[in-house]
Formats: sequence, structure tokens, C-alpha cells
Amino acid sequence: MVKDPECVRFLQWALPRLRMSWPGYRKVRRQVCKRITRRLHALGLAGLAHYREYLETTSEEWSTLDSLCRVTISRFYRDRIVFDHLFDVVLPCLTEQVRVRSANRLDAWSIGCASGEEPYTLAISLILRADTVPAQPPFTIIASDADLGMLARAQAACYDWSSVKALPRDWLRAAFDRADHGYCLRSRYRERVRFLHQDIRTALPGRHFDMVLCRNLVFTYFDAELQSAILEKLLVRLRPGGALIIGKHESLPARGRALAAWFPKLGTYRREPH
Repeated sequence: MVKDPECVRFLQWALPRLRMSWPGYRKVRRQVCKRITRRLHALGLAGLAHYREYLETTSEEWSTLDSLCRVTISRFYRDRIVFDHLFDVVLPCLTEQVRVRSANRLDAWSIGCASGEEPYTLAISLILRADTVPAQPPFTIIASDADLGMLARAQAACYDWSSVKALPRDWLRAAFDRADHGYCLRSRYRERVRFLHQDIRTALPGRHFDMVLCRNLVFTYFDAELQSAILEKLLVRLRPGGALIIGKHESLPARGRALAAWFPKLGTYRREPH
């Protein structure tokens, strides 16, 4: 594997050219460096100095490097305190808004969904909530990601113990079947999530949402200018009164002032109702 100091220097050179932010990669760089090492072997290059030369003469390689820099850390019920706040506070408010505007459903969007753990966690919670709360409206969940491999895993919906261990045990029993290769989500929950192959930098679903989950992606790994541009697009897609959920350790760029802090310590913001 490429030595860490060498890889750090390379990332500090390359990431700005991809409109990504080096500070966001400090703690997860080893995942990226392993992929870059494999890419060097595939290309038959002796080291990162040669890879830099290759990038400077082979423009299409930048898109490959971009794919190598995708961070795919995910699990069910990630940041449990965030999901608990979502279920106990945010969703009841959004449900009331749906009722007030006489809409027929609640629409949610999970950005950078990786192998599906986040949108499926939301689907499980909403279905189980509907079983006990008669007023719970129907819902749709759109989940998007730029990585076709991750989306294939999401649609297969089978996970190992490390992915599901944070789930409440009653949720695990209700939503999953035990299989030789792990835990497979039952069709009742899978069918409520629609997956899209989209890169948030270049494409968005053509609809509006009551809730947008954009956690641990845009506001960690992209540069400041790109963060602001994407936030502008998200605000257009977010209905008045809707919730934007970002990572609890992330912060919004200045344009985020258009959002009201709902519980900023947990990354929860709300677009003003009017």
C-alpha cells in the first residue's frame, strides 16, 4: 500500500481539482488510499508521482479518481440520537403539515444513500409507526447515489451483523429474515424505497420533498463553493416547512441562513413555512 504521508500529499494536490475538501478526508483517507493503491497496480504504475503524471496527460482518469474518492461508510440507525429526534419530533411535525395542506403523502429523499441503510431505516420506522399511529400518512422515499455498485447492494438488501447491530431488537425481528449470509430486509420494507443512480453534483429528482437527508457527504467532502451551489438546489426541492437533515458534525454554508435551526446540534434545520 502507498505510504500514508505520500498519499496525504497526493490527496492534498488532487482533491481541490475534484472540488473536494481535504479536511473532510483526514479521518477516512485510508479507505481512499487503499483504492488508489489498487488503481496503481491495475495501471502498472510504480507510485503516486507516476500517477500524477498519468492524470496530467489522461483527462478521463480524473473521473476514475473521483469514483475512488467516494466514502462509503454506512449502517442502520447511524447516529441513533439523530434518528430518535427525527422519529419523536421531526416526523410528527411533518405529518401534521401534510394533513394541513391536504396532501396525500409525505415525501423524503436520502442523498448519498450508499448501500441503502439510511433510507431503509427511515422506511422501517415509518411502516412500524403506521402500524400504531392511524393518522400516519402514506409516504415515498427516494434514495440516490452516484455509485452503481452501492446501489446494487442496496437493492439486494442483505447485510451483515455490523450493519444492523444498532437497530432496536424489535425492529430487527420485524423487518429482517435471518440468512446464511446475514440479514435480509423483507419485501414490505424494500418496496417502499425507490433508488436512483444520480450524482448530487449534476442531477436531482424532479420533485419536491418534505424531508431531505443529506448527511456526511456534501457538507463534509465537497469544497465550500460546491456546498453552497448544492444547498441552493436543495432549498428549491424542499417544501416550505420541510426539514433538512445534515450530519451532526457538519455545518451549513452561509446560504443556510435561509433555513431555521430546528436542532442544529443534531444537524436538523427547517425551511420557513412561509
